Amino acid sequence: MRVLAILCHPDDMELNCAGTLLKYHKAGHTVIACHVANGNMGHYTIMPEALRQMRRLEAQKAGEIAGYEVLSADIGDLTVNSASEAQQNEIIRIIRYARPDVIITHSPDDYCSDHVETSKLVFNASFSASCPHFKPELGEATDVTPLYYVEHDDGIGFVPTEYVDITEEMEIKEQMLRCHESQLKWIREHDGIDIVANQRVRAAFWGGQCKVKYA
Repeated sequence: MRVLAILCHPDDMELNCAGTLLKYHKAGHTVIACHVANGNMGHYTIMPEALRQMRRLEAQKAGEIAGYEVLSADIGDLTVNSASEAQQNEIIRIIRYARPDVIITHSPDDYCSDHVETSKLVFNASFSASCPHFKPELGEATDVTPLYYVEHDDGIGFVPTEYVDITEEMEIKEQMLRCHESQLKWIREHDGIDIVANQRVRAAFWGGQCKVKYA
């Protein structure tokens, strides 16, 4: 099976679904992780272009730990726009390249505007990519692909329909998250959140609902 995760920022993969992707990869499935935004606004002192390059390298390092391919649509932070034809075309191109059997992305009810626009982009592009006469220059048409939505970063209002036991994957997931060094201090200072500790608490919370240690 081929699995494509399309999330917004370079650390969103590790925060929200890396455990699931690791399980897919360990089971022998092909996993591709794509970041829509390049993360260029996520710092107080590092300038956008330097941060863009830094975050690409951090994402690649995390992907190397996991053993799967990492892509970027390279759209600037705070400019993700589901109404943009150029952005829609890029996501169609990525879906047709990956040829997934399942796509994982953000919920349309997420708290962050870039996440919501990513969700809309993926929802629309996943159907457009299946139409063979629609922009064939972007690649060969795919099948209509099922979508699964990850939890919100704050968890508010999110009601799971599926749980994934990531107890065995938790340590590697955390190791991958720590690759995003530029964000650990920024998010603590900007949002008052320790993202490493926070994702472990959330995983324990969901695990408690389905009677495993972490989910």
